[in-house]
Amino acid sequence: MRALLFVVPASLNVVRHGLCFQAEGGDSIPSGSAGQMASASEIILPIGTQKHDPAWKHCLMVRSAGRTKLKCVYCLKLFLGGGIHRIKEHLARHKGNASCCPKVPMEVQVAMQQSLDGSAARRKKKLKYSEEATNAQTAVPMQLEGSEVGSGMQMMQIQDVIDMGTVPVEVREEGVVSKPPEKVRKKRSRLASPLQNTLFQQQTPSLVADAGKSTIGGTVTRDQVCMAIGRFLFEAGVPLEAVNSPHFQSMVDALTLAGPGVGAFSYHDFRGWILRRSVEEMNNTLEQCRAAWSRTGCSVLADEWTTVTGKTLINFLVYCPEGTMFLKSIDASHIVSSADTLYELLKHVVEEVGERNVVQVMTNYTETHVAAGNKLTETFPTLFWTSCSSQCIEAILEDISKLGVISEVIENAKAITGFMYSHVAILNIMRNHTNGKDLILPCDSCSAMAFITLRNMISLKENLRAMVTSVEWLDSPFSRKPAGVLIADLICSLPFWSSCVAIVRITEPLLRVLKLVENNKKPAMGYIHLAIYQIKQAIKKELVKKADYMTYWEIIDWRWNRQLPCPLYAAAFFLNPRFFFSIQGDVSNEISSGMLDCIERLVPDANTQDKVQKELSLYKSSSGDFGRKMAIRARNTLLPAEWWSTYGGACPNLMRLAIHILSQTCSLRGSEQVHLPFEQIHNHRMNYLEHQRLCDLIFVHYNLRLQRRQIFRLKQFDPISVDNIDVVGDWVVEKNDLFSVDNEPLNWVSLNQPAEAQMQWVNLDDEEIEAFLAGILPFHL
Repeated sequence: MRALLFVVPASLNVVRHGLCFQAEGGDSIPSGSAGQMASASEIILPIGTQKHDPAWKHCLMVRSAGRTKLKCVYCLKLFLGGGIHRIKEHLARHKGNASCCPKVPMEVQVAMQQSLDGSAARRKKKLKYSEEATNAQTAVPMQLEGSEVGSGMQMMQIQDVIDMGTVPVEVREEGVVSKPPEKVRKKRSRLASPLQNTLFQQQTPSLVADAGKSTIGGTVTRDQVCMAIGRFLFEAGVPLEAVNSPHFQSMVDALTLAGPGVGAFSYHDFRGWILRRSVEEMNNTLEQCRAAWSRTGCSVLADEWTTVTGKTLINFLVYCPEGTMFLKSIDASHIVSSADTLYELLKHVVEEVGERNVVQVMTNYTETHVAAGNKLTETFPTLFWTSCSSQCIEAILEDISKLGVISEVIENAKAITGFMYSHVAILNIMRNHTNGKDLILPCDSCSAMAFITLRNMISLKENLRAMVTSVEWLDSPFSRKPAGVLIADLICSLPFWSSCVAIVRITEPLLRVLKLVENNKKPAMGYIHLAIYQIKQAIKKELVKKADYMTYWEIIDWRWNRQLPCPLYAAAFFLNPRFFFSIQGDVSNEISSGMLDCIERLVPDANTQDKVQKELSLYKSSSGDFGRKMAIRARNTLLPAEWWSTYGGACPNLMRLAIHILSQTCSLRGSEQVHLPFEQIHNHRMNYLEHQRLCDLIFVHYNLRLQRRQIFRLKQFDPISVDNIDVVGDWVVEKNDLFSVDNEPLNWVSLNQPAEAQMQWVNLDDEEIEAFLAGILPFHL
C-alpha cells in the first residue's frame, strides 16, 4: 500500500481528522515543503480513526529508517518508544518518564494533565472493582452456609455491578464523550447483563425499602446525591420546577455514565461552545420545520403578554404539524396601541416566514388587532387573519363563572380548598384520605381552573366525606373551630354537591373543546366548527328548558360570533371526511360559503380555482379513490390531513388546499414565560455581543420548552407552590378571617408529600379524543 505524505507548517497547531490534518480553526492545512515538521527522510503517516486519546491531536506519526516514531508538533522532539502515553506526559510537562515540552500552549498542557488525572482515576476504580469482585466471590460461599441462598446476592450493591459495565470516558473533546469500540462495549454488556438481572430479581424486600439510601458506585448514597443537587439548585437560585424538565433525568444519567473522568464544568463552556452547539441543533430543527411549511402550510402566532414591569411583549411563533417553533420576541409596548405600527410588524414577520407558506396569522382580539389584521389581509390576499379560539373559550368560561348561582358555588369550593391547603394537619389528613391526590390539578388557564377543580372535587367527594367523619378529623382541634365546622357542613351538604355536578355537566363540553384545541397531537382545525355546535347541544340536553339554556347560548354566541367568524373553520368542517360524509353532503350555506371563501383566498390563480371546483365534485360524490373501502374506513381513523394525502392523489389541487387548511392550529398559546429573561433582551443599555448571546439563549430555551409540551404528560405538582400562584392563588389562600387559626403547632416541614405525578389536564390521549368525537355524532347541521 502506498504511503501518503502530509507536510504541515510548523507554525500551525494541527488536529487529526480522518486521513488528513486540519488546523484548530477548521481550515485544511495545505501541502508544501517539509519545512521543520518533517525532514526529507521522514514520511508522515495517517493516524487511524480508532486513535481516541486526545494526545494524538498534538503529535505526528512518522516513518524514518524503517521505524515508526512519534513527533511532538510543538518542539519537534522524536519519541522512539513509550507510545502515546509518553507523548501525553511530555505535553503535560509531567517530569519523570519524558522530557517536558518547552513550547506547548498552556491550554494543551492543562488538557493533557486532566487526561492523565482521569486515566489514573480509572485505574484506581478498576482496581477497586477487581478487589470487590474478589471479595464477593469469597464471601458468597461463606454466606450460603449460614443463611438462605438469595441473601448472598446482597454482598455487592446493584449500582456497583451496573458501574462495572459502564463505558468509561476516554476523552473529552468539546464536551463529546467518546467510547471504546463497539466490540468492547458489546463484550462488557454480555458480561454484565446476567449478573445484573440476577441481582435485580433476587434483591430482598429490605433492599427495596432502603432504595432511597442505597449506595451509588459503592461510596455515595442516593441521599447524598440529592443533597448535592439540592445545594446547587438552592445556591444558584434555580427554580425548583426545573426538575420537571425531561432533560433533568437525562443529565443525571449522562453524568452517571460518564463517571469521574468527565472533568470540570466551565462557566465559559456553557456560554461558549455548548450554547453555540445548542443553537446549531435548534436551527437544524427549525430548518426541518421550515421544509414542511410549504408542504402543509403554517400559522404565524403572535403570543402577546404583559410583563410584571408593564411592558407588552410579543413572542412570534410558527406552527405546523411538525412542531411549533419560536422565532423571536419583540417589545411591542409602543406598537400595540397603533393599528398601523402593529400591521407593519405583522407584515415583516409574514415576509420573514414566507408569504406563500402562511395560511393564517393569529393574534389577540382587540379593535387595534382587528384593524391591523384587516390591513394585513389586504396586503397579503392569500392568507387569513384570525383570533385565538382558546382565548375565546376561556372568555366564555369566565363569563359563565360570574353567573350568580355558579359564582356562589365556586366561592364555597374555594373556601374548602383554601382551608385545606392553609393548615398542615388538615392537608395531611386530606392527602391520607385521597391517597396523595390533590384537589387541584396542574392547569395553565385561570378561567378553566374553577371548573376543573369542581370536577376533581366531585371525583374525591366520598374521600372528603370520609375525612370529615374520621377519628383523625374529630380529634383535630380544627374540627371544633368555626372554620372546621363550616367546611365539614359544606362537604356533607347534598345541595352543594348537586350544584357542583350540575355546573360540571354544563361546562364539561367547553373544557373538552378547550383541551381539544390545545392538544399537541392533532390539529383541531377540522373539528372546531362542529365542536362549538356540540357544546350548545349538550347544554340544551342538560337543561332542557329554553329559559334555562338560552343564558349559556347567548354567552357562547356573543363571544364566538363576535371573535371567530372565520371561513377557515367552516372549510375545515367541509373537508373533514368524517363529518362531511356523515351528513351526506347536506351542509349549510355558511359552510359552503366558507369553503368558497377559502378557495378564492388561498388559491389565487383563477385556472387553479377552476380545477379545484371540478375536483370538489369527485370528493362530494365519493368517486375514484375517495370511494375505496379503505378510504371509507379511514375516515374515522386517520387525521383529516393524512386522509387527504393518502387518498386525494387524483385531485392534486384540492388535496393541497385541504392539507393546508386541515394542518393548522386554532390556538396561539405558547409555553409559559416564567423564568425566561425576555425583558433583558429589550434592555437597550446591554452590550451588543451579550445581547446576541442572550437572544440565542432564549431561542434555545423557549424552543426546548415548546418541544417539552409535545411529550410531557405527567407533572410533579404542588398546588401551594409559588410557581403556580398566578393560576391557583385564589384556591389555596384563605381570604376570610374566620378561617384563621392561631398558634398552629406545625409548619410545612411536617407536610405529607403530594402524589409523585399529576396528569397535566390540557393533554388529551387518543382514547379521550375519540370519546369526545364519538359524542358529536350523530348530528345534523
